Amino acid sequence: MEPSIAERLRELTALFNSPNACTAALLCDCRDPQMLAYRIVAEDLTVQDLSYGELRAESERFASALASLGVRPGDRVATLMGKSREYLVSLMGIWRVGAVHVPLFTAFAPSAIAYRLTGSNAKVVICDAKQQSKLAPGDDMPANPPWLVISTGAKLGGIHNFHDLVAASMVDFDAAVLGGEAPFIHIFTSGTTGNPKGVVVPIKALALFRLYAELGLGLREDDLYWCAADPGWAYGLYHGILGVLATGVPGLLFEGGFTPETTLKIIQEHGVTNFAAAPTVYRALRTSGIAAPAGLMLRCASSCGEPLTPEVNDWALTALGVAVHDHYGQAEAGCVINNHHHPLLAGPLKPGAMGKPMPGLQAVILLEDRDEIAGVGEVGRVALDIQESQLFWFGGYVGDAKKSAEKFGGSGRWYVTGDTGRMDEDGYFCFSARDDDVIIMAGYRIGPFEVESVIAAHPSVAECAVIAVPDQIRGEVLECYVVLRDGARASESTVRDIQQWVKVRFAAHAYPRSVHFAQALPKTPSGKIQRYVLRAKRLLDLQQAADVQ
Repeated sequence: MEPSIAERLRELTALFNSPNACTAALLCDCRDPQMLAYRIVAEDLTVQDLSYGELRAESERFASALASLGVRPGDRVATLMGKSREYLVSLMGIWRVGAVHVPLFTAFAPSAIAYRLTGSNAKVVICDAKQQSKLAPGDDMPANPPWLVISTGAKLGGIHNFHDLVAASMVDFDAAVLGGEAPFIHIFTSGTTGNPKGVVVPIKALALFRLYAELGLGLREDDLYWCAADPGWAYGLYHGILGVLATGVPGLLFEGGFTPETTLKIIQEHGVTNFAAAPTVYRALRTSGIAAPAGLMLRCASSCGEPLTPEVNDWALTALGVAVHDHYGQAEAGCVINNHHHPLLAGPLKPGAMGKPMPGLQAVILLEDRDEIAGVGEVGRVALDIQESQLFWFGGYVGDAKKSAEKFGGSGRWYVTGDTGRMDEDGYFCFSARDDDVIIMAGYRIGPFEVESVIAAHPSVAECAVIAVPDQIRGEVLECYVVLRDGARASESTVRDIQQWVKVRFAAHAYPRSVHFAQALPKTPSGKIQRYVLRAKRLLDLQQAADVQ
């Protein structure tokens, strides 16, 4: 580790793990009141700027309002809100009073919302006007919920109005000083492999989030940073919202939904220099066929959430003027393996590689059948060596000892991510699959991501997913679901062309025995492809076909 990075690691650890750590002070009050915190772009592309002084004053009023409603340090307060000024004020008010933020994705149905509110034991939920109806009593919501509701909309049925509360409250609210071990976020996993699980994030985790912003994202004081990921999920919250507030680098918040046209227009008109988004965003920009406007000022582009297939960078270098750096993380840990942007850590990008471990974390590949480190190039379980990872903060899932135990191996030495991968001779980590997505065909172990990377580069393919299907001879065979680009035809000729494409560009044995065309792929609300849904659908189709015969 470079001496300057090692010193920075010590500084941030001391700052955020201090017994005097105060979230509001660390993320807001330490800034010059005139500094720009966020440029907020409305759906109609009008703009308002939020300074740190304004954020402090408005969040002090809101913290006072929360306290008047009985919210105390450690209480859970949820947000069911889109990106907005009110959302930012709510977050800072929650942390100022010492409460714990529970993020709720705005696309959730009432059942998913109720699951998280109940699981976190939320005392208050803050919502936008258009989300208010989801909290009304019904099949999934109790008639007399244990949580209070604050809405930016009308005061119906005892619901408190956000703006009235802020206007009626006083400034100069003393921010809670709780120390680095205190919780400040209670987030739920996306449920890719089972029910969502609660993860409590301590204040000391901000040391990792800030170091990632500096080294992984390469944020600089002169950047305008836009993270397009939704803060209802870990990446958008940890490394979007907190990436801005922890560093003081100005951020951009867009209140509208994604379209390729609007995304490129905002990047160009506002001079965004540092951009981060899920791979889905880059793929949509690529397949849209829309030319990027002249004069882009992008310096860094990053991606996280699922593996970045190599064809994206073939396009990005020409279209955006920069390569997209793939990063790897989880709600339980933050970003832990990255193609870092910072000059002290930046290296050549390797297709399919998610990079090298964050300073302060030690990543390894463990053998599949025992807790021993695998050899170079050998596929195994991606894990963190907790003893050598001073920035590791995850302590287990809330109220789920069984699932927690599954994440730790070697008598507590290893944190096991649940993903498989390998490390090459240069120390780069390459993603293979979730543990339950690996395909074993005639003795060959095949990671679906490797095959997907090849298929996604086919000129007719917009998106794809590879799954395993039982086979009497080979044990399993590989099949794929494909979403075609506009103008491409679903035909036997296209199937054969895709199969040959894989044989020539990857391996003769690993081509998809069947290609299924789909309008869309099933995904979690955070955008991760749900291969298990496709597997279940395919098995049902096969069973129904067998029953007919």
